[in-house]
Amino acid sequence: MSAAQTLPGTLGYGTPRTVKGIEGRVTWLPAPGTTVSRGQPLYRVDDRPAALFYGGTPLFRRLDTPDLVGRDVRVVADNLKALGYPIGTQPRVGSTITQHAPQAGSPPPSGTAPAPPPTSPPPVKVGPEDAVLTPALIEAIKRWQGATGRPRTGALEISDIVVQNDAVRVTAVKAQPGDLATSELMVVSAQAKVVTVQMEPSTTTSVKKDDKVRLTLPGESTTSGTVSSIGTVVEKTSAQTTGHPQQKLAVAIALDDPQAVAAIDSAPVRAEFTGQTRTGVLAVPVGALLALREGGYALQPKDGPLIPVEIGLFAKGMVEVSGPKVAEGLQVVTTS
Repeated sequence: MSAAQTLPGTLGYGTPRTVKGIEGRVTWLPAPGTTVSRGQPLYRVDDRPAALFYGGTPLFRRLDTPDLVGRDVRVVADNLKALGYPIGTQPRVGSTITQHAPQAGSPPPSGTAPAPPPTSPPPVKVGPEDAVLTPALIEAIKRWQGATGRPRTGALEISDIVVQNDAVRVTAVKAQPGDLATSELMVVSAQAKVVTVQMEPSTTTSVKKDDKVRLTLPGESTTSGTVSSIGTVVEKTSAQTTGHPQQKLAVAIALDDPQAVAAIDSAPVRAEFTGQTRTGVLAVPVGALLALREGGYALQPKDGPLIPVEIGLFAKGMVEVSGPKVAEGLQVVTTS
């Protein structure tokens, strides 16, 4: 019994993503086909460059107050360190940080009552995905600002940084200089080619990250890949007459030898997932399993009471079963 399966996939640059800016006017955009890596400008708004940083959390506030804590601070810290800027030692996870009050704004007009002083936010505990805006990190920000031609303020605006998972390839430009930056600026994708396979959720149970996959390319040449991610649910219209959408999972496969597809930008491929294999086991159709109220599973023989079973590997509509009363040739009731 084997969970091996061969499915159609698509070679390309992964799922495209739309990039938008914030307030201001577009003053520069890269050409389609450009690859942009960490620290390089992805676009300019009001002639201020927006640098590409890698991570999962975009900047969602102005970083200008010492001892701010958050995942956005972690993105800044990790990227500056990767770019070669010393960021010092970060407080340990679980540490409690007393944050400073936000910086005061402009003084009130003469003749009006002074505004009350800003209150300090409550202490914050550093989480496993957080970083702290320490004096050393602020100094690293200043050095990065100076090296990239920005004012050495030590503060970061939301517009200074664009966060993506990795380096990107510009697949299409949707704006032009002079447009409002709040519109769609461009479409980007992964820099490296990947194979994307859409699978039904029930078939991904035997597919794991880092699994090896055999790939058949146009012309029947073969190469290998590694499962890099099993993504979120994607809706696809069913080919059945019902027309109801079916849920699919996008499985991304990184190529072990990118040179094997250097001359191919996009193409259909076949992906063979080896999966797990069981020998000398008994199996029944999945529809024969009965879920017991008290937990576990059972089989209903054509004659006699339910037979409790232990279940194992699922593959191609079958499931491995075992138990003291399970034997080869046992006839059980199953769904049609």
